[in-house]
Amino acid sequence: MTDDAESLSDPRSSVREFLTARRARLSPEQVGLTPGERTRRVPGLRREEVAMLAGISVEYYVRLERGNLAGVSGQVLDALSEALRLDALEHRYLHELASAFTDSGGRRSGPGSRAHKHSTRIPPSLELALAALTGTPAAVRNDRLDLLAVNPLARALYAPVFAQADRDGRVASTARFTFLDPAAGPYWADHARAARDVVGTLRLQATRNPQDDGLQEIVGELSTRSEQFRRLWARHDVHEHTGGRKRINHPVVGPLELDFDRFAAMRTPGLTLLVYTAPPGSPSADALRLLASWAASEAAAPSSSSATAPDPAVS
Repeated sequence: MTDDAESLSDPRSSVREFLTARRARLSPEQVGLTPGERTRRVPGLRREEVAMLAGISVEYYVRLERGNLAGVSGQVLDALSEALRLDALEHRYLHELASAFTDSGGRRSGPGSRAHKHSTRIPPSLELALAALTGTPAAVRNDRLDLLAVNPLARALYAPVFAQADRDGRVASTARFTFLDPAAGPYWADHARAARDVVGTLRLQATRNPQDDGLQEIVGELSTRSEQFRRLWARHDVHEHTGGRKRINHPVVGPLELDFDRFAAMRTPGLTLLVYTAPPGSPSADALRLLASWAASEAAAPSSSSATAPDPAVS
């Protein structure tokens, strides 16, 4: 197991690295301070500057940045968030980090104290939902970004991801695909953003469920095999996909610009239903119909390994 994976189960390490990274990204000018004449040996703000902005003592802030959030009040966390210019998700993330501590320090408390076993079984209700969504891509994903179930159109949409999974004999994973498959570069219209989103999502889940063996495995594998992943992981950015727009360069139908919505499976923690749509009459809606035609032709000829586009006349 790599150091990156091992740190998932160590709340002190996560706190220390997160606060250090957030402090390093701020300049004195960004927070209304005068840099002064003294040579700055570290990037970003000094510890004493963060302490002053948060209204706490330097000694207390040093204790926090060393990874000890035991007994820290919500008011102090809020003041620290404001001093470090955290956004709403980072603010919530800091509170989630703090929830990992008890007054005795450093141990998980409450429901998150035990390893959360993610279900790999898809509830019948989700299977029915996937079967009913015939005109739009839909997929069930877990917190590790594995595609556990898809309807035919989503399988066609994620064809390169499933191609990698078939080659490796593993579950389809957008995380592995993004960092380990050369096809990911042209597939994601903005690969750099896709990579940041993957890392930020895994980082957030690592805090919410640090004892998840599968999560440690994927972080360890990507840390070992991808320098880009290691660099982004060290930034301690967090990301949460709740909906938005995804831009894809599909190898069969070309550019796609799809809106997506994410629905948490409340009765099965860790599972999410993703639904992709395109505005009626848009080029992407036409491309989805073409993709559905291609998917149907592939299903009718499963022995074919070619990825040739269907004749537009049949769409």
